[in-house]
Amino acid sequence: MFEKILIANRGEIALRIQRACREMGIKTVVVHSEADREAKYVKLADESVCIGPAPSTLSYLSMPAIISAAEVTDAQAIHPGYGFLSENADFAERVEQSGFVFIGPRSESIRLMGDKVSAKQAMIKAGVPCVPGSDGALPDDPKEIVQTARRVGYPVIIKAAGGGGGRGMRVVHTEAALLNAVTMTKTEAGAAFGNPEVYMEKFLENPRHVEIQVLSDSHGNAIWLGERDCSMQRRHQKVLEEAPAPDIPRKIIEKVGERCAEACRKMGYRGAGTFEFLYENGEFYFIEMNTRVQVEHPVTEMITGIDIVQEQIHIAAGEVLRFKQRDVIFRGHAIECRINAEDPFKFIPSPGKITSWHVPGGPGIRVDSHAYDGYFVPPHYDSMIGKVIAYGATRDQAIRRMQIALSEMVVEGIQTNIPLHRELMIDARFIEGGTNIHYLEHKLAEKPDLPKATTKSDKK
Repeated sequence: MFEKILIANRGEIALRIQRACREMGIKTVVVHSEADREAKYVKLADESVCIGPAPSTLSYLSMPAIISAAEVTDAQAIHPGYGFLSENADFAERVEQSGFVFIGPRSESIRLMGDKVSAKQAMIKAGVPCVPGSDGALPDDPKEIVQTARRVGYPVIIKAAGGGGGRGMRVVHTEAALLNAVTMTKTEAGAAFGNPEVYMEKFLENPRHVEIQVLSDSHGNAIWLGERDCSMQRRHQKVLEEAPAPDIPRKIIEKVGERCAEACRKMGYRGAGTFEFLYENGEFYFIEMNTRVQVEHPVTEMITGIDIVQEQIHIAAGEVLRFKQRDVIFRGHAIECRINAEDPFKFIPSPGKITSWHVPGGPGIRVDSHAYDGYFVPPHYDSMIGKVIAYGATRDQAIRRMQIALSEMVVEGIQTNIPLHRELMIDARFIEGGTNIHYLEHKLAEKPDLPKATTKSDKK
């Protein structure tokens, strides 16, 4: 096992990784920008290294600075967290070439899954269900493009092979708009991702977003840890997540879960990963694989009792997976609300000093956050400042506990999206379960000035 790990990230995930390491008796090195010098996890680390000014391009995205920090502190491994360089195959490769262990998949796995065309082809070979579409990247021949769209059936969606996070996509409803959409998406993809290749898929009208968590070691073993429903989204960005997904037959989940684990075995995948699917009319359709720990991993930890971050570390150290599929037992229900420093309904970022910070507690409540009373939220990074997770024996109990937790949470000095989450926790459709990925945007469009409701009586 490692004696010292460098954490190449910031915010709540840096603190989350640090806590996992401390529990395992592993020393931590935290790298930070000048803007994060006063962060909680920097103060708690065994060692910290400032790697540059506030802009992430000069700090958290600087591969030489991070590797140099590992060298001067004698760290043995580097954990990238999520975001920043976590899915950068070149970084993973440079870390290994520099003599350190990358706590994540091999660079070739990251490259394979980072290209949506090659990822889809790999899933088809592994028997993972995929959205009907083109057999690889679209050709230059306009006639072939038109024929492909006719075969798939409108509406279709054009996607950048190197895209992600909701970027590099364009929906096409008619043949007249097809070729222009392909040309525009290719141009945007080349500029944004350095790869102009695009592919086509059938556009599903009202799907849910459901993902499968996997763990796989270097010895050919792989397991799946259940599913998460991440359908409550705005502009393709997740707002809250829950596990398990409501109202999906377990037989279907088990079938897809085992196929995901088998895909890991066939690919020789190493580490934690997430297979993301669209789910509609009883069918799962693969869209992408995230080769890192997810923001929403705590809901899976709550219903399985498995520490995903610690398992990443054990796997990276070359150990055999510590669990077999029969050891994975699902209990209860968990919901996670992402707490962002932003206007709750206009979504304008709200950086600044937190003048009052009170987090909730009680049975089944977990808060993952690096924020504190007096903390200054910098304007340079993602607006998420924490996550509130509620666990219950049933989904109804988890919702009730989350309602109470959100009513107790106090953040002053900046704006947060807590009022939006309070509203969602009493939303009749959410309580019923199974909303699709468009639900929140439709709700916001219909009610641009949502009331800051906290109880069912307010709703009436």
